[in-house]
Amino acid sequence: MKKPTRKTYAFWIVLVEAAGALSGWLTRKGVKVYNATVEQPPLSPPSIVFPIVWGILFALMGVGAARVYLAPASNARSRSLLLFLVQLVFNFFWSIIFFNLQAFGFAFLWLIALWILILLMILSFRKVDKPAAWLQIPYLLWVTFAAYLNLGVWLLNR
Repeated sequence: MKKPTRKTYAFWIVLVEAAGALSGWLTRKGVKVYNATVEQPPLSPPSIVFPIVWGILFALMGVGAARVYLAPASNARSRSLLLFLVQLVFNFFWSIIFFNLQAFGFAFLWLIALWILILLMILSFRKVDKPAAWLQIPYLLWVTFAAYLNLGVWLLNR
């Protein structure tokens, strides 16, 4: 593994947090409409929970990506970082599809694709750096819960 640096970890954490912040900023009006007009399924947490949980998950994602980036160059490392970036793009656009477009059915399918990408990323990370893979498990679990919520919203608001 390359020598870990604070700058490397900071870069990856800031990259992921910035993607989340931009997505949140772009969907702020859609979230207000959603909260005021959409029937939500049981177990839906209060709105304040989401930015807190996502902030933590984005930090864990950034740390995991930094660990993979710091691993020796290899095809597995390159594949892992590519999967990381692709799933981050899917994560970014899910909020826009769900909150701004309120295309709940399409958002659910998009989220299933994101879930698969996260799983593939975890399996790929595992080949490069096992702790980096373990850091992604809370993300996969949260997206599983998000899929339940998304499906519930879709079914309740057709």
